[in-house]
Amino acid sequence: MSELKEELKKQLIEQLNLEDFEVSDIDDNDLLFGDNGLALDSIDALEIIVLLEKEYGIKIADPKQGKDIMTSVQTLADYIESKR
Repeated sequence: MSELKEELKKQLIEQLNLEDFEVSDIDDNDLLFGDNGLALDSIDALEIIVLLEKEYGIKIADPKQGKDIMTSVQTLADYIESKR
């Protein structure tokens, strides 16, 4: 699981152009959206959805489910693991 979380952090930094962040700067439980944590926006959410589909073959159709899945790196990793 820790390898998956590291991989996700690298992918988020690259995909979302988070140039000011290193993998070590992102805690597994940091909020991805909102004023705290990474402070991502709705465009970033769409890019994460594309990333999940492209890299892991996971589609998120329900927006409410997407909100729960994309809370943190930990929740993303948990969801990916549950779908493997």
